[in-house]
Amino acid sequence: MIVENEVKSGFHYFVTGWHLITQPGLRRFVVMPILLNIVLMIGLLWIFVTQIRGMIDWIMSFLPNWLDWLSSVMFVTSLAMILILFYFSFAMLSGFIAAPFNGLLAEKVEKMLTGEVLLDTNIADFIKDIPRMLAREWQKLVYSVPIYIALFLLGFMPILGQTAVPIAAFLFGAWMMAIQYCDYPFDNHKISFRTMRVKLKENRTQSLIFGSLITLCTFTPVINLVVIPVAVCGATAMWVDTYRRELYNPKQYKTTQNSTALSPEQRNAAGTDIKPSAGNDVISK
Repeated sequence: MIVENEVKSGFHYFVTGWHLITQPGLRRFVVMPILLNIVLMIGLLWIFVTQIRGMIDWIMSFLPNWLDWLSSVMFVTSLAMILILFYFSFAMLSGFIAAPFNGLLAEKVEKMLTGEVLLDTNIADFIKDIPRMLAREWQKLVYSVPIYIALFLLGFMPILGQTAVPIAAFLFGAWMMAIQYCDYPFDNHKISFRTMRVKLKENRTQSLIFGSLITLCTFTPVINLVVIPVAVCGATAMWVDTYRRELYNPKQYKTTQNSTALSPEQRNAAGTDIKPSAGNDVISK
């Protein structure tokens, strides 16, 4: 069921992410994920361009002779599946490589929005948390890979593979994008992967709209190089507005001296009047 308020808030957090990456104090935490993205994208693009013809021929070889009339449709479907594989590989690898930097960015965004900072945030604690962050990325992989494999295999089925499967693959990809980037603020608070998924499902439409916009940006040249920090910032704003009041532990925080939380008016300066879903108040100090 589509919830209109959640559709609006999904767009709101996407726009908020673009606004937040331009804020003084956050830019230096945005640069490293972007540089890592550029290097990774160049490498994967080279593999994609050099291997795509052989991959399409391999997939088309599974088409039986009596279905030759479907060859044109199968070609388009094969290309779509390879693009999804390329996108999934990019998202998976960038998640592993950039996880520590994205967790740090989420922490800084939350500090900007609330005026509070997590305790134990020195370099030693950050380095100590890297194995946990990478283990969290592995959890996402274990959760998503079986479903992606099932969708890939279903893509070979006549009719179903050319109609329902691409739509299902896009929706699941959008869901995984919401999980991928909302997980950083959740993980900063040591909230379990399962609990995080349950909470995102409670606002499923909001999550899917936000994830769909991030997915579309991932497929868009140039924009896909900067979309990861945008997604982290937008997802952290979503955490602050929607989930933090219920899940955060005040004992984990200290209020920073002379700090002022970014007001809703400042956050909406990107030119949108869309507010978060009803009942999801902004927490600020």
